[in-house]
Amino acid sequence: MDKTEILHQWLNKGHDDLRAAEYLSTMRLPTPDEIICYHCEQAVEKYLKGFLMSKGQVPPRTHDLNNLCNLCSEHDHGFLQLQPQCSYLTPFAVQPKYPNELGITSANVEQAIKFALEVRDFDGIVKLREDIDSA
Repeated sequence: MDKTEILHQWLNKGHDDLRAAEYLSTMRLPTPDEIICYHCEQAVEKYLKGFLMSKGQVPPRTHDLNNLCNLCSEHDHGFLQLQPQCSYLTPFAVQPKYPNELGITSANVEQAIKFALEVRDFDGIVKLREDIDSA
């Protein structure tokens, strides 16, 4: 599999996570808020790791979005503006696996989706998507 296809898969997986979060947030049945927030964190993690791979860097095996964002900023300083989003979303990677660990509410869900969309729509990620689609 060539690099373009691998990058395409990373970004698509991120998009799938974000779509799942958005869909779950609209369901009438009670959906655990932590699952939605988890998918938001996972989407951002995949976007950042895809960006790192596009720069020839093997992303570390981590769920720490702050670390990934800092690594991305070494290639594009604009990523530093995503630190608040990354800081907010990072705890949703692991802690929601345990009951009542974070006390997640519907307000957290709205914020998590908003922040995941902001990362998806960040110039560095949008440009990567455009480059992959034109390759």
